Formats: sequence, structure tokens, C-alpha cells
Amino acid sequence: MAAGAQPAARKDGTLFIVYAILIFAFLIFVHELGHLLTAKGTGIKVKEFAVGMGPRLWSVTRGETRYSVRPIPIGGFCAMEGEDEESDDPRAFNNRPAPARALVLVAGSGMNILLAVLMLSLLIFAQGEPTVRVDTVMEGSPAALSGLKVGDEVLAVNGEPVSTWAEISDKLSAVSDAAAGGETGSGGAADTAMGAESAGSGGAADPAKGPSVSLLVRHADGSEQEIETGMYAEPDGSYRVGITPIMHRGAGYFFRSFALGGEGTWNMTKMMYSAIGDLFTGKAGIDQLTGPVGIVKAVGDTAKVGGNYVIELAALISLNLGIVNLLPLPALDGGRILFLIIRLFTGKRVSDALEARIHTVGILALFALMGYITLIDVNRFIIN
Repeated sequence: MAAGAQPAARKDGTLFIVYAILIFAFLIFVHELGHLLTAKGTGIKVKEFAVGMGPRLWSVTRGETRYSVRPIPIGGFCAMEGEDEESDDPRAFNNRPAPARALVLVAGSGMNILLAVLMLSLLIFAQGEPTVRVDTVMEGSPAALSGLKVGDEVLAVNGEPVSTWAEISDKLSAVSDAAAGGETGSGGAADTAMGAESAGSGGAADPAKGPSVSLLVRHADGSEQEIETGMYAEPDGSYRVGITPIMHRGAGYFFRSFALGGEGTWNMTKMMYSAIGDLFTGKAGIDQLTGPVGIVKAVGDTAKVGGNYVIELAALISLNLGIVNLLPLPALDGGRILFLIIRLFTGKRVSDALEARIHTVGILALFALMGYITLIDVNRFIIN
């Protein structure tokens, strides 16, 4: 049994690595595509657009631009005339107006951020909007014992009217928190789909030992009934009744999901900047960062849970790629934007050659940092 499990584990590990590489390759492709489209749109000459790194495997020239595929899938570039060298070509990057250059530099990260919003929005829409109608009643749960049925519409909780599942969840959470002594916070007492799964696997505790709650429901035949149901304890100390909602996907929710996706992206952005701030202030150390090995581990962990979590992780990585690239550090897009601003005040006193050398040093420093983080990840996730 154990011997058979080892090949399966190796197979899963290989698949997770492939998933991670595909995610990286796609996100970097989107990033470089942003540079390509804005460069073309602003009249900047693009010498080559490459997917992957290393020697060319395949290439084709269309107009003035060579499009190539390279063997190392984690990487890619959009090489523009005059980007890292002096050029007299009027269409070279270094000779274009500052607003055009800034737009090209921002576009890569912008595409990653927009992609994160899009992925989260579509994920939210695919999951659906919870309604106040009951979709499942867990067998043996307090809700089932009290007579709640699939299709029932919850109208009020403890006499307080409700019109959304969030209101039901909030009111049940208040009962749960009161019963648990206020320690569970916003853990939630109304089950989500994932909560119902975890409750089903653990089994319901004795309802008599938990708090009770009054639900006004409308049955499928239109009749209304006041139902008193108990609640069962979860391992975290919160209490649940054992129901999940019917999920709705309408045209209105499709558009609202983009607002929710944008809100989720904004919340993740704030957390990322807070983490970056902790790094610069010393509240967090470099050993708390993670690199490719850690991301492969994260992809593997989320893939075991479900595809939705992989998409959410991909959105997080895309947002991370966009934000990090805008940091004002050499070799990053943010560093190039910083030099662009410096040149607005200093003119040509900072030459293209000097800037190119600084970015080269920045790239080497980033490679060294990535190597160090990779060693930490190997020790953290493989050796230990």
C-alpha cells in the first residue's frame, strides 16, 4: 500500500509543478502582452516579443517585430528599440514622449491587475449569489429535525425580517457568538457550501446542547410557519443549523460580480502593500517571502481542495506580479518609471547607458534574492 502510494505522490507532484508553470507562463504572457499592445499603440518600435526564455525554438517575423517561443516557460519579454540602449530611431522607446513611455511601462502590471479582477469576478459569478431559499438540509442536523425542507424561504430570524443570505448568516452568527461567549467573531453560523461539507464529515453535535433560533419560513405551497430549531457546535466553537442556500446567477448579478471582484482585488492589494511595508520597516523578514518552490506547494495544496481555489490563487499571483513590478526598484517597471520621472527634472544627465547598467545590477540582485528565497523554500517545504 505504501509502496503504491509513492508513485502516485510523485505523479501528483509533477502535475502540481506543471499547473504552477502553466499559471506562471500565462500570467507573464499577459504582462508582456500589455507592453506589446501599448507599445504598438503608441508607435514604439518592438523588435521582438518572446514567450519563454532561453534560445529560440520557433519564431516568425510580422512587419518589424519577431514573435518567438523559447523553451523555459517561466519568463518572456517585449524588446523595444531604445529600451536599454541609445538609439537615434525616432520611434525608439527612449525618443518617445514621457507619457507614452509611462503608459507602456504601466501597461504590463495593469494587465495583470485587470486579469486578477476578471478572474475573481468570473469566479464569484460562477459560484452564484446566495438567495434566502434553502438548497440543502443536512441529514440529522437540527434544521432537519425541526422540519425545515429544501425550497423553504427564510423570511425572518428571531422575529427580524431578512431579505438576503448575508443577513441570515449575520443574525445566526450573532446567536452563535452569544452562545460561544463572543469568541467566534464572524465565523458564521449559516452554512456556506464549504461549511456544509465540513459539517457533514464531522457529524452534528446534540442540538439540545446548543442554542436555539426561531425562523419564519415560507414553504413551497405558499404557507408560512414559525420554526424553532436548535444549533450544533463546530470544532471552532461556532454553532450552525445545517442548511445551505440556493445559488442564483442572473444578468444583474453578472454585472454586480465585477464590482465584487474589484472590491476583492482592492482588499488583496491593501494586504499586499501592508506586507511590503512590513518588509521595509523590518516587521517582517525576507525569510517570510516565498518563491517558485513555495508557489508550487501552494498550487498543490489548493488543487487538492478544488479548482476554484486554484483560480483564486492565480488571481492572487497575478495581482502580486502586477504590484511587485510597479515597485520603484531597478530592473522592475516601477524602477523604469522612477528613472522616467528623474529625467523629467534632470534631462539627459542620466544617460540611457547609465540607466541600463543600473537595471542590469538590479536584475542580478533580483536573481540573487530569488535564489536565496528558493533555498529557504527548499529547506521549508522539501527538507523539513
